[in-house]
Amino acid sequence: MFDLPGSWVWDFWFADDGEQYHLFFLYASRALKDPDARHYRASIGHAVSTDLVSWTQVADALVRSDGPAFDDLATWTGSIVRHPDGTWFLFYTGSTLAAHGKNVQRIGYATSSDLHVWTKAPGPVLEAAAPWYETLESDAWHDEAFRDPWVFADPDGDGWHMLVTARAPHGPADGRGVVGHARSWDLRRWELRPPLSVPSPRGFGQLEVTQVEVVDGRPVLLFSCLAEHASAARRGTPGGTWAVPAESLTGPFDVDAAYPVTDDSLYVGRLLRRRDDGQWLLFAFRNAGPDGSFVGGISDPMPVAWRHGRLTVEAGLAPATENGTAAIASH
Repeated sequence: MFDLPGSWVWDFWFADDGEQYHLFFLYASRALKDPDARHYRASIGHAVSTDLVSWTQVADALVRSDGPAFDDLATWTGSIVRHPDGTWFLFYTGSTLAAHGKNVQRIGYATSSDLHVWTKAPGPVLEAAAPWYETLESDAWHDEAFRDPWVFADPDGDGWHMLVTARAPHGPADGRGVVGHARSWDLRRWELRPPLSVPSPRGFGQLEVTQVEVVDGRPVLLFSCLAEHASAARRGTPGGTWAVPAESLTGPFDVDAAYPVTDDSLYVGRLLRRRDDGQWLLFAFRNAGPDGSFVGGISDPMPVAWRHGRLTVEAGLAPATENGTAAIASH
């Protein structure tokens, strides 16, 4: 488990340099008192490990920029890939406040030669735009959702893809969450594309922190959404991390087919394949305790497998939290 006694730790992502695993995570001081205040004080921390269980914190990766800037409020969730020339790219969400106080999110990146020292590129490379994506002008949501970039190489070697937490400009307000999409051929310049899913009355208001992987030969999409941000048709299911069966890493994705992998005690599930034995593992941050209060901190690895056509955390192997045993969604 990774925890910081003086800080809340939540969203996270990994990089593997072949010798060490690198954990990048959002954190903010518990001196804020109110866990909800953490979002506007988030920095991107960094820790390293050789076994995915014991972690050593090292120097932070990124902090917010001085204003005015697209990331002058906070630096939020991202992902890391390596360019063929050896350069590491950290794609992240930059948050700022619009004139009327609502949050606007855009995507930027930083580069590094060693995963430790990062240099931000000037300005964002992507933002929400018509006709495919909802912006603040619609006034249908509490922010302009365009965040959590998940970047991966095209399976056929044709450049790069980015998945983004975004919303469509049409459909029921609580079902407009879509898998945003962009393409690049050099990781520096990006072209916005139509979403890879469609809004639905059985959908979600937001599909947070998407990830696609081929797990034991089967493509799967992961995302996270809590009950209060799901459609009315979904609110009886206490989901945290959700999975969607997929035909390929590039979709399209049938969000109506989503099923929970964890309940809301665990959030932002991330898949990682262990280097030494190829075992796929799920990590998540500890979200809600028994009393509903925010916990924080990142779980130990949880092995996953396909059971009856669904990606499932292996029974009995969930980590213990400070409030008891983390719950796994029943199937």
